Amino acid sequence: FNVSNPATGAQKCLEIDDERKLREFYDKRMNQEVVGDVLGDEFKGYIFKISGGNDKQGFPMKQGVMTTKRVRLLLRKGSSCYRQRRKGERKRKSVRGCIVSGDIQVLNLVIVKKGEGDLPGLTDTNVPRRLGPKRATRIRKLFALDKGDNLEQYRVKREIAREGKKPTIKAPKIQRLVTPERLQRKRALKANKRDRGQEDKLQKAAYVKLKALRVKQAKERRAEQASKRRSQNSATKSS
Repeated sequence: FNVSNPATGAQKCLEIDDERKLREFYDKRMNQEVVGDVLGDEFKGYIFKISGGNDKQGFPMKQGVMTTKRVRLLLRKGSSCYRQRRKGERKRKSVRGCIVSGDIQVLNLVIVKKGEGDLPGLTDTNVPRRLGPKRATRIRKLFALDKGDNLEQYRVKREIAREGKKPTIKAPKIQRLVTPERLQRKRALKANKRDRGQEDKLQKAAYVKLKALRVKQAKERRAEQASKRRSQNSATKSS
């Protein structure tokens, strides 16, 4: 079992060989919750959620495949268990169904509810986050900031130490940050779009006017030619 605790960021691998304990997880599906009492007294009160797993050959479980067996699916960009190498590429890959069976070698569990006692390496330790949020709204949510606050000083920075070199500090670039330059660029794009629309209207009006003029001229030419033919026909009849 690969157990993770999102509250502390800790992760630990547990090996359980007792078939009676493993039998409680059989026929369970991904995202289903399991009571931790079946694993032993130290897990009393805990609730785990099945987040995935791998079979003995290393093929991952895929959500939505309602079987315990291994199947071959045609996957594309955005599908789980597949990473696109070329644009528009699709590939047929083997995946394991989302139902737990005896063929599963590693099962991923997430602690949903903490029990009575602590689990060494999972609940008694706190692993700091290596990277902080980059998006402006998420930085404000993490530090409970207002829209007028400066976010530059709230970036999660980290120091990189290299052998024989001076340590450097890296900080993420804030994404989706609304600045005066961004507002000016947005106004310029909007004005450009409005000017293009007005220019299109003027060009369309000029085209309609020119088309009406050409139609009128064509009618006049046809009427003139018809009058000439009528005069010629009358002259031949009179002669």
